[in-house]
Amino acid sequence: MKKNVFIFGLILGALLLGHMFYMVHLLYTKPDLQTNDIVGYAAMIVVFSLTFFGIRNYRNKELDGIISLGKAFKTGAFIALLGSTMYVLVWLFYYYLFVPDFIDVYSAHVINTCTRNGDTATIIADKTAQMKQLKEMYKSPFFIILMTYAEVLPIGLVVAFVSALVLRRKEKSVENKL
Repeated sequence: MKKNVFIFGLILGALLLGHMFYMVHLLYTKPDLQTNDIVGYAAMIVVFSLTFFGIRNYRNKELDGIISLGKAFKTGAFIALLGSTMYVLVWLFYYYLFVPDFIDVYSAHVINTCTRNGDTATIIADKTAQMKQLKEMYKSPFFIILMTYAEVLPIGLVVAFVSALVLRRKEKSVENKL
């Protein structure tokens, strides 16, 4: 299982990193960027679908096609955890070394989106206060780690569970073998 988790986790992590770099690049180069959270999370679900193939590969090559729900979920969760950990670690280095002004750029993007959407002055003031609070909280590396895991790992765990449900196979009964 370790080799399978390692290979699929690294591939998953690389895909997540590509997605992260692309989105940060867009945010920095297109100040009027219109984002869509649904599309962004759908893209992450597609990336995390690699977990399905990791579980299936483990089941078919190492377990003769038989895997319990628990073992399938454990395999998928470890794949998602490895990919998410790569994402978190690289984001820490990327943030501190290359985009230390990310929160300022992101805050401006959020406020511009509110303005573009025609939100009221009260809503914009509330968003501005939220962005100031986020900037304050982003001063802690521990908070950055928690927020970055919260961004990706829950999606990975849900995809791992659904994949485990689909891929689980019980041992065939003795009657069916005859």
